[in-house]
Amino acid sequence: MADIVTATELDELNDIDLEGKLREAKEELFNLRFQAATGQLESHGRLRSVKKDIARIYTVVRERELGIRTAPGAAKDGAA
Repeated sequence: MADIVTATELDELNDIDLEGKLREAKEELFNLRFQAATGQLESHGRLRSVKKDIARIYTVVRERELGIRTAPGAAKDGAA
């Protein structure tokens, strides 16, 4: 299982790695929900932390779209 990710760790990832991280988190959330539905889930707190990780990833992606954050390797200033 993946560990809890922080926003600073997500800042270091490029867009492709961020999409991969999002895909992994969504897959884990699906599996956890399936386990919860069948009564096999041991840690209900993990559901909450995976949801928060997904929200964190979406926040970083949106802030990059708005120009609040920059992707690694992107130019910091707009000078030509």
